[in-house]
Amino acid sequence: MKTFAKFEIVGRVGKIKEVGTTLRVSIAAEYGKRDNNGDFQSRPFWNEVTIFNENVIKWAKENVATGDLVRAEGTLRQSDWEGKDGETVYGMTLASDAFDNYSLAIRKQIERGSQDA
Repeated sequence: MKTFAKFEIVGRVGKIKEVGTTLRVSIAAEYGKRDNNGDFQSRPFWNEVTIFNENVIKWAKENVATGDLVRAEGTLRQSDWEGKDGETVYGMTLASDAFDNYSLAIRKQIERGSQDA
């Protein structure tokens, strides 16, 4: 039986930053709800995904911007290291191997529509 640890996030891009040979993209997933008055209360949760693949990094740099609606999918990788005080610190890497930009597809569709007019 195959075993795995996967994630999928659909949300809006916050920051995009290069870290060494990787690209890190923060994505806000929205978990808002209506309060007792019927007003929508936003509750974004930020997740930072790391892209390792050179081709996906190049594509993302050229096609992804802050505010875009994206979908990231990949594997979870837990790591640990020794902190400044000598204690073990644990972290989680969201390693994205599939990255799509829904906003880009919408922009292209709008462009095609305006060319037909």
